[in-house]
Amino acid sequence: MRALIRFGKRDRLRFISHLDLQRFFQRAVNRTGLPVAWSQGFNPHPVMSFGSALALGWTSEYEVIDIKLSAPMGRKRTEDAVRAALPEDLPVLEVRMIDDKHPAPMALVRMSDYRITLEGDDAQRVYDQVSAFLERERVMGIKKTKSGEREIDIRPLAVDLRKTDAGLYARLMLTEQNTLKPDLLVKALADMAGVGVPEMRIHRLMLLGADAEGNGRPLMEL
Repeated sequence: MRALIRFGKRDRLRFISHLDLQRFFQRAVNRTGLPVAWSQGFNPHPVMSFGSALALGWTSEYEVIDIKLSAPMGRKRTEDAVRAALPEDLPVLEVRMIDDKHPAPMALVRMSDYRITLEGDDAQRVYDQVSAFLERERVMGIKKTKSGEREIDIRPLAVDLRKTDAGLYARLMLTEQNTLKPDLLVKALADMAGVGVPEMRIHRLMLLGADAEGNGRPLMEL
């Protein structure tokens, strides 16, 4: 049995790295009293994985961690135990119990929704480029990879993009082969506006997989 847990990462912890978050969760699950499964070998650790790493400086209301249990547990007891072990800045928002045959969340992620808030004198000029971006067939951007930098067409990687009262709403591809990060999107919009990249705050709204028709569905519902 496994526990699929959706949690948030609030503003006060936005500069905690993903590696530090992994270490924190390893300690936290030890405090839950749950029958957590441990890996084998010289350096045993709780068996768990995240849906997708959250970049440093970003906040979120839809992070997912998958924790393997060595014995069956009820959803309510699991939720209460994990919530008690985490600080209020890492709120537990949803818990789902799944069997061991369920695919890992990391393998299911296809897209992510973000709220991007821009700051500074040029913010409105960047916001104003949304319509022009959507009308273009190609928008080129420089993507950093492990092997260096390469130019890619980011237009098809932006599944949805809108200006809202809260800033930009963006649904962006998030797969091993095709990923568009919010900061690269903003840079492309800034380049189109002929201004420098403004300060931005990035908040993850949702991680999504895809149904049989390829439509985005919340990861916790798959």
